[in-house]
Amino acid sequence: MNRYWSRKAKEITAYVPGEQPKDRRYIKLNTNENPYPPSPRVIAAIKAATNDTLRLYPDPTCDELRATIAGYYQLNKDQVFIGNGSDELLAFAFPAFFEPAGNPVLFAEVTYSFYPVYAAFFNINCRLVPVDGEFNIDEEGYYQDNGGIIIANPNAPTGKGVSRKMIEKVLERNKGNVVIVDEAYIDFGGESSVPLVGNYPNLLIIKTLSKSRSLAGLRVGYALGNAGLIEGMIRIKDSINSYTVDRLALAGAIEAIRDNAYFQETKTKIIQTRKRVTAKLTKIGFNVIPSQANFIFVSSNKCPGKVLFEKLRAKGILVRYFNKPGIDNFIRVSIGTDEEMNSFLDAVAAALLEV
Repeated sequence: MNRYWSRKAKEITAYVPGEQPKDRRYIKLNTNENPYPPSPRVIAAIKAATNDTLRLYPDPTCDELRATIAGYYQLNKDQVFIGNGSDELLAFAFPAFFEPAGNPVLFAEVTYSFYPVYAAFFNINCRLVPVDGEFNIDEEGYYQDNGGIIIANPNAPTGKGVSRKMIEKVLERNKGNVVIVDEAYIDFGGESSVPLVGNYPNLLIIKTLSKSRSLAGLRVGYALGNAGLIEGMIRIKDSINSYTVDRLALAGAIEAIRDNAYFQETKTKIIQTRKRVTAKLTKIGFNVIPSQANFIFVSSNKCPGKVLFEKLRAKGILVRYFNKPGIDNFIRVSIGTDEEMNSFLDAVAAALLEV
């Protein structure tokens, strides 16, 4: 701690990202990255954009990417917002739509751990909505007084999805507040709420190109919603940083959206691998929470979660462990290539023999 820090810097509990090893000794199954490379069209577009125009600032409005995404979802360009990854979108959405020290923002007690970090950073009250033993969300919990709602669909770290029908019921019961649906993992089997955008001016959907489009290294996310909500996001962004997405990222992101065939091919591979690994783990006695994401959340009654995490790490397999009540017996495993997942399954089997 430094004597020049503000009270905020001293008191905040920061988000802890997954480990990024500096060497290649590990099979990385800990940060939900796509195991397949970006579309060749993305690489070609980035190479083409690597020219003397890099001396110029990028388009602060990201108009071409906004138009491309709008066309993909059959929306208008003014219903699309672009940011430097979906985490930045959340950082803009909190001050744009939630009041400091107002009614609490609601989100699940087991969910993406950046939500409470942002709530604390922006002095926004929050209240946790309970989940049951299988991590199903208590829908009734979203019908209490609130200052806004965030629902991760599918949820992280569990992979559990909720239906569009449930999202619509939450929107109907909370017409006076913004409901954010975080769809970072929706492409791997979830039911998207995008068809509801035109009917609910209080719905903001947040998406990313990091997972299903293999662009975690470029940092591009986008939000879909009513034009009024998007304008609120733009006002916050332009009060902090007008140029959040660089020229190379914009070029790559446009082609990632346009190359739908490659997107469909790679996401289908991941879904098939997830199903195969789920079946094999279930067969050897693991509790595997049904997942609609590019990861699985698993536990074993033969080996505590932390012990399994450490044993896998010693065998060169990185997975994610959360030392938190209610989930501390689980590990989260990103879905890799078939070869990587075979190595994971072999390491798991060996680890259980050591217990």
